[in-house]
Amino acid sequence: MDFSDTETFLEEENVKFIRLTFFDVFGRQKNIAIMPVELRRAMKEGISIDGSSIIGFNPLEESDLFLKPDLNTMSFVPWRPLDGRVVRVFCNIMNPDGTVYSKDTRYILKEAEDAAKRKGLRLNFGPEVEFYVFKQDENGNRTDIPLDHAGYMDIEPADKGDNLRRDVCFALLDMGITPESSHHEQGPGQNEIDFRYGSALTTADNTETFKWAVRNIAESSGNWASFAPKPMREYPGNGMHINISVDSEDGQNHMEAFMAGILHYICDMTLFLNPRRNSYYRFGQMEAPTYISWSQQNRSQLIRIPATKGEHKRFELRSPDPEANPYLAFALLIYAGLEGIEQNMKLDEPVDRNLYDIETTEGLHLRRLPYTIEEAVRYAKQSEFIRRYLPEEIVESYCDPVHFEEEM
Repeated sequence: MDFSDTETFLEEENVKFIRLTFFDVFGRQKNIAIMPVELRRAMKEGISIDGSSIIGFNPLEESDLFLKPDLNTMSFVPWRPLDGRVVRVFCNIMNPDGTVYSKDTRYILKEAEDAAKRKGLRLNFGPEVEFYVFKQDENGNRTDIPLDHAGYMDIEPADKGDNLRRDVCFALLDMGITPESSHHEQGPGQNEIDFRYGSALTTADNTETFKWAVRNIAESSGNWASFAPKPMREYPGNGMHINISVDSEDGQNHMEAFMAGILHYICDMTLFLNPRRNSYYRFGQMEAPTYISWSQQNRSQLIRIPATKGEHKRFELRSPDPEANPYLAFALLIYAGLEGIEQNMKLDEPVDRNLYDIETTEGLHLRRLPYTIEEAVRYAKQSEFIRRYLPEEIVESYCDPVHFEEEM
């Protein structure tokens, strides 16, 4: 979308506010709102922000950063009033000298995606993001009472999340995202909405938009949504299973080598796929993996290959959770997969067993994912792979215990 078309669009749609959106290193959405008349200045000069106030960004003495809108990402904010509409646009973060800011995690993902394209690869990502919905009390305060006590794929009236999921799907459509399916998950008040796969950057943008929409729509219905990895210890955790397809210009099948690279480096990058202390309470139970293995279809594995064909041929990584910053998560997965291809890594034999049954794991000598976040930190700190692709300041932020804890 060029600027003249954008100006016409904003005027015709009665847009009064433009939210310039960016993310801290943990993927938390930030924004500053401007009036449409300021968009030209934003495009030319950028809108100044204080980088020293953003986790993992610059120190106080180097605080000035600038936001420049990517007009191709503009979408409505459908839960805001129609009279005086609001649009959201993702921004590139720039240094004062006009260079790209290296700790912008969207930029890090762009670089990874470009690296894959230079290798002749076309990658698509499709996350499956789970969340819980809890009630608010009469004063609008959060409670730990789930919205319902329905189970996997139950229907109304037991499933009380049906209307919320419908409203989220409508909001996603208004924001240019195509929902594909929605259903109640296994836990009480637990839900899942899946949207169409796409390129890594587009899908990371859509993932953050999806979480934002869910939180706002849950709030407007007198509830609140939790993407925490393990909101209730006795029930299933929230996963963010990541489906990845690998197509090549040379027609070769590189998927197994790509998978092998991810399995090789999975411990190094687990901190960035599972960045909270309660991420590790989820592993090893209720369909969350603990061993580093793969298989066809088997949901007890770290990676499974679903029974699909043609354009839907993919593999599914089952360890990440929704607290991961999708820009960093997807970038690291791309780089690990590329190294798998470059080094011609080979997969171990598939493990066609139920790994939640302790007796079946005896004698397999499988590697395990980190038990705790402290163990994940040790892997990340010692990893040459992580140092190759992430700025030191981002790694330090993730290794700082002050960021380990998460509310429900």
